[in-house]
Amino acid sequence: MNEGELFFHPQNILPSQRAEQKNQRSCVLWFTGLSGAGKSTVANALEQRLFAQGYHSYLLDGDCIRQGLNKDLGFAEADRTENIRRVGEMARLMTEAGLIVLSAFISPFTQDRQLVRDLFAAGDFVEIFMSTALSVCEQRDPKGLYKKARAGVISQFTGIDSPYEPPKNPELMLDMAEQSVEMAVDRVWAYLVKAQIVR
Repeated sequence: MNEGELFFHPQNILPSQRAEQKNQRSCVLWFTGLSGAGKSTVANALEQRLFAQGYHSYLLDGDCIRQGLNKDLGFAEADRTENIRRVGEMARLMTEAGLIVLSAFISPFTQDRQLVRDLFAAGDFVEIFMSTALSVCEQRDPKGLYKKARAGVISQFTGIDSPYEPPKNPELMLDMAEQSVEMAVDRVWAYLVKAQIVR
């Protein structure tokens, strides 16, 4: 099949109707930051609160996606870009289903994050920068990855021999060296209430 054979098939149910049915506003909460910065921890805790409050959500986590949908990708720059592109498209489809999508990915490159942001209407992409310092992430090293990267066992590791480009204007910035998980979830929740994503 070539491009000339692709046709858009309109759906009778609008994304806004799907979200309204769920009594929420769909969006993607994009957690970005270094390995060990607290992305998955905060996203998981936030989703637990959303679930307890009756909201419909889904968490996309980097490690899980790479074991399934993106298991054909490595960690070269081009593969990382394709990883984020696929996740962005999947998140868009999920928001069109009316869900609040939580996405926890290092997503180190500004251009890749911008490409995902451009898939969404204004206000529907919420960038949450986990600004926890490299020294703190490395000290925690929950998966032992920094130790392996320093020893040369892992190459192209973000923060060591591959760059991380911090967001310049994220909707939220959370430093997990300065607050508890509960405090971080409270801050995100306050943003969601103010943005009328949840009530």
